Amino acid sequence: MADITLYDLPSKQGTCWSFNPWRTRLALNFKGLDYKTVWVEYPDIKPTFSPEIPPNAPPDTPYTIPALRLGTALIMHSRTIAARLEELHPEPSLHLDSPILEKLYKIQSKHVMPLYGFWIPLVSANLLNPRSKEYFDRTREEDEGMPLPELLAKTEKREDEAWEDARGGLRELGALLEENADGPFFMGDIVSYADLVVLGWLQFYWCIDKERLFDRAVKTEPALGRL
Repeated sequence: MADITLYDLPSKQGTCWSFNPWRTRLALNFKGLDYKTVWVEYPDIKPTFSPEIPPNAPPDTPYTIPALRLGTALIMHSRTIAARLEELHPEPSLHLDSPILEKLYKIQSKHVMPLYGFWIPLVSANLLNPRSKEYFDRTREEDEGMPLPELLAKTEKREDEAWEDARGGLRELGALLEENADGPFFMGDIVSYADLVVLGWLQFYWCIDKERLFDRAVKTEPALGRL
């Protein structure tokens, strides 16, 4: 029996979908570690974790997925989890000291936020179970000041503009990949956590709407399709 438990968000399809849990799942798989998955719906996240661990510091959401149980220790936040996995299981290395990682984190909002009006409503419509959907819709609609279908319709009216806004960030990602001619990874032929960060986003887009998000992202920046 695995002594590692990954707490993840379920989908209607019964699979992982969210980008941060994908990073942790990919890291566990890369290191060849046995683990089991416990699926936690959105409204159950805080009740599940708050009896054991303090909340994340602001401005982060207090209790978040992914979380990982390593023996008796419970850890939240994908970056913290990656560091702990690297400490306990150093080989194969995630190369968390790579300067590429910080560059990726700085670029992230440039390609993610212009497409927010697509992926937030489509997560709700295409992926979430009823209990999570109710919670997700209510909290996101409070943030946006409008129903999610209205946000999607508003974004669809400027779809090409939204993708043009995301193009710069996607091109920066592609340029980082192309810096190392040995490819296909950010460190040439060496897999690192930087690759898992970007793969998490690409898999996220694939799960939400492959044709509309993943295919267009890769068409916009072909280098990502070779990762």
